[in-house]
Amino acid sequence: MEGNIIFSILLVLIGIFVGIIIMFILNYIRGNLVGKKAEILLEKAKKDGEKAKRDFLLEAKEEAHRLKNDIEKELKEKKEEVKEAEERLLARESNLEKRDQTLQNKESMLEEKENNLINKQRTIQEEQSKVEEIKKEQIEQLEKISGLSKKEAKSMVLKKVEEMMNLEIAALIKDREAEALLEVDKKAKGMLVNAMQKYAADVANEQTVTVVSLPNDEMKGRIIGREGRNIRTIEAVTGVDLIIDDTPEAIVLSSFDPYRREIARLTIESLIKDGRIHPSRVEELYEKTCNDMKIKTRELGDEALFELGITKVDPELVEILGKLHFRTSYGQNALKHSIEVGQLAGIMASELGENVTLAKRAGLFHDIGKAIDHEIEGSHVDLGGDLAKKYHENDVVINSILSHHGNCEATSIIAVLVAIADALSASRPGARNDSLENYVKRLKDLENIGNSIEGVDKTYAVQAGRELRVIVKPDEIDDLASYKVARDIKNRIEEEMQYPGTIKVTVIRETRAVEEAK
Repeated sequence: MEGNIIFSILLVLIGIFVGIIIMFILNYIRGNLVGKKAEILLEKAKKDGEKAKRDFLLEAKEEAHRLKNDIEKELKEKKEEVKEAEERLLARESNLEKRDQTLQNKESMLEEKENNLINKQRTIQEEQSKVEEIKKEQIEQLEKISGLSKKEAKSMVLKKVEEMMNLEIAALIKDREAEALLEVDKKAKGMLVNAMQKYAADVANEQTVTVVSLPNDEMKGRIIGREGRNIRTIEAVTGVDLIIDDTPEAIVLSSFDPYRREIARLTIESLIKDGRIHPSRVEELYEKTCNDMKIKTRELGDEALFELGITKVDPELVEILGKLHFRTSYGQNALKHSIEVGQLAGIMASELGENVTLAKRAGLFHDIGKAIDHEIEGSHVDLGGDLAKKYHENDVVINSILSHHGNCEATSIIAVLVAIADALSASRPGARNDSLENYVKRLKDLENIGNSIEGVDKTYAVQAGRELRVIVKPDEIDDLASYKVARDIKNRIEEEMQYPGTIKVTVIRETRAVEEAK
């Protein structure tokens, strides 16, 4: 049993030894095979490398040959180009030589001609000197024969001609002047009549009262208010006198200022529509109406521009233009007057072949200063010129404004036409009312006296100038001082103004404490 085990172990060992020997032999054989393959591969690689080397050298030689041929070809072309350039240069040089020769020939010919001209000039000068000598001899002989010198004879001839011509010129000038005066006078009259015929506006004088219709007579009592507080507030705020009499369903607003009357009318109509009539509501609607009037002035200015066909006017200047609707000059509405002047100036400009649009523009703006002359110190001419300059109007328009009353010289025909149109518009029958203008001036003077007193807030002339209502600042004027203000105004009116009847001065001092519950 043990022997079998040992034998088995020996067999295993022998098997292992034999396996190792076989593996060694196989590895040896495999190594030899790999070495041979490597030698074969190396041999093949050497052959391929030599072949590639030969191919590369061949290609390099071919490329070098090709480059050589290209370079030789390019050199050949360059040589040909250089040769052609040399030939051209030679040809140019030959042409230049020919031109040089031609110029030399021309120069010699010119020199020869110049010499000939110099010789001829000398000959002519000699001939002229001979002629002058002969002429001088003849003049001397004539002077001896006539007994007069050359200057004396010339003076006698000129004097004789002058005497003859003076008579003819004087007669001609006299005839022409007479014809021109007749023709100019005739044409001027015809032009003015033609302009007035083409523009025939209705004559409408401004009134100093406005009638407001009421829905019923009960509304009169509501407007007056308890103990007259409503009517006092309306008159104090608007500066317009309310006349409430027996006229059925109507009240009358009296003021010399159309702008105030219009604001008062609109305020009262708004109160009537609203139905709530009390002092605070009056003040509220008055402020709203003032804002609405600014819009209306802009619309009036736009309408005037549209009527005359004028464009490109600054919006602020349009609003100022609209304010002329509420100004009068001797009873004539200032805006209507300006439109009329623009129309007349345009018609006359078309007759003379001038710029019609520019003439209309100058005529429309000629009195623009009247819209602000109550706000700013100065004449309406100077203020109008400043306004036109401020809003970059044409120089012709500016000169027309400054010269239409003769304050400065007119520099254009249009400026003269504007002055003529202004005179035509003012002188039309019924266009102006002198008594109304004096009345308005008296009322303005009354208000100016009141406003000039220190501590006065507003002054309104009412009752056709028979009463002056003065509203003072309550924080500056106390109750006792208000009596002094009234006496000072009364004394100044008596000293500075002339007026029929009497003028009542009423000083109003009012303090209000207002709080708003939120």
